[in-house]
Amino acid sequence: MRKTILVLFGGCSSEHGVSLQSAQAVLEHLNRDNYHPLMVGITKTGQWFCYRGPVASIGDGSWERDWANLTPCALAPDRDRRQLLLLGDRISRISFDAAFPVLHGKNGEDGTVQGLLELAGTPVVGCGILSSALCMDKHRAHQLASLAGVDVPRGMVFNQSAAPEELEAAGRALGFPLFVKPVRAGSSFGIARVTQPQQLAAAVERAFFHDREVLLEEAVPGFEVGCAVLGNPEEGELTTGLVDEIELSGGFFDFEEKYTLKTSAIHCPARISQPKAEELQAAAKRVYRALDCRVFARVDFFLTPEGRVVFNEVNTIPGFTAHSRYPSMMKGIGLGFPALLDRLVELGAGA
Repeated sequence: MRKTILVLFGGCSSEHGVSLQSAQAVLEHLNRDNYHPLMVGITKTGQWFCYRGPVASIGDGSWERDWANLTPCALAPDRDRRQLLLLGDRISRISFDAAFPVLHGKNGEDGTVQGLLELAGTPVVGCGILSSALCMDKHRAHQLASLAGVDVPRGMVFNQSAAPEELEAAGRALGFPLFVKPVRAGSSFGIARVTQPQQLAAAVERAFFHDREVLLEEAVPGFEVGCAVLGNPEEGELTTGLVDEIELSGGFFDFEEKYTLKTSAIHCPARISQPKAEELQAAAKRVYRALDCRVFARVDFFLTPEGRVVFNEVNTIPGFTAHSRYPSMMKGIGLGFPALLDRLVELGAGA
């Protein structure tokens, strides 16, 4: 019998549009012989709709205007049912087996939706509440990674009560250039590279727009690398994909560069030695376990000119088109996109 998989997309996040593109790719490649997708779109304002229209309308957002194929819906909280409530003229129910949240950023990747699903007793294809929340929090993720023996950048965290002189002192202590980041945000929203002290106040103000805490972090020399990790730690050995490398012509890997690659390039595999790649893969597994990740995640690092591996962040729901970094890393070890999706659902749904 085919399993019914609740696929969530959209969401109340600045990464809403990226989620739509990822979800369309997932739905187009999901093995229909094994799985029946139950599509649920979440608008930017938080409305949930069961969507029965063409998958091709998801990526560009036109699904939201296809009223003939939309029915307001909600997740039933009953732990023994795993049902979606259709809130039409009369309430009806659709049963499902597991949920695959293809959501990026806040209100989707930060443990909120995972908590709702866990409350309803629903197996999740992806990380759970704790790991999702921890990985979205750059500061606390760094603390745990450091305790696990992985190097992290020097940084200081401030809330909105911080005095300007405190921020200025932190900037002097860390040295310029430095990065100002919202503690909890995705896709580089609100991040600024600050090269001079007089730029600091404006950068902090922009970061506070995205979160109640900001992180001032040293600029680590070198370049960014990433490693895809697959598996459940409690079930044995983890699988890592190829290590990839981000080549920048200048600046940093901000939102525009991540999704357009106008002036940057991604090399998979990374242009590094095999021993260094293996060191990165081992560090990725260590961080993955320390942050209680499961099913899948992408772990990102900096690699300095001296060869030092420095943890950057974990993406618990990375971009998921067929050409995104995570699927490309796994394709490099022979796991194509449809087979990868099969494996993810098996790990999350216990298939």
